[in-house]
Amino acid sequence: MPVTSEAAATWTGSLIEGSGSVAFSSSHLGTFPLDWKSRAEGADTTTTPEEMLAAAHASCFSMALSHALAGNGTPAERVNTTASVTFKPGTGITGSHLNVNATVPGLDAETFQQLAEGAKVGCPVSQALAGIEITLEATLA
Repeated sequence: MPVTSEAAATWTGSLIEGSGSVAFSSSHLGTFPLDWKSRAEGADTTTTPEEMLAAAHASCFSMALSHALAGNGTPAERVNTTASVTFKPGTGITGSHLNVNATVPGLDAETFQQLAEGAKVGCPVSQALAGIEITLEATLA
């Protein structure tokens, strides 16, 4: 059975001078501010579409890797993933870099690399991002 997730964004004004906010239907944290300056130059206090995409990619990859590790008979104790999504003004989103560190008892580094690469390719968010370069750095703790 398909599941549909929602987020709503509001924008006021032009791209450069305007601002907006985004809210997630499942969140009780309220809205998150958006503006062009933060997207184009970076900021620690305002989110961007790329930050939200990075959260989705890190979450999806962690779930896919955890599933692959369990299927291999070597379930993870912990999987920590950071996704770094790059945005270039005038060009768009150019890539996503996954950096994962996992604690997996009884698993050798070579098998871990193979399973991580498979999770990168098989993750539904990675598949949705097929038009950009996705790189992976995977280490066992």
